[in-house]
Amino acid sequence: MDLKCPTCHTPLERVGTHAHCQVCDVNLELEASCPECHQPLQVLTACGAVDFFCQHGHGLISKKRVEFTLC
Repeated sequence: MDLKCPTCHTPLERVGTHAHCQVCDVNLELEASCPECHQPLQVLTACGAVDFFCQHGHGLISKKRVEFTLC
């Protein structure tokens, strides 16, 4: 992930569905998007696992393929 903090421009560390800036010590919300249609993904959580589902016909999306953007 190559997202940067909007305040200090330090690379962000992804933690689940959030990003953390170590310099500013803030958590920023991320939006997960489908790599095929670029629409927001539904986040499914169960038993500690996080999965991503595209409601626009692309089904389950691998965590490695999800596109994350700052909200």
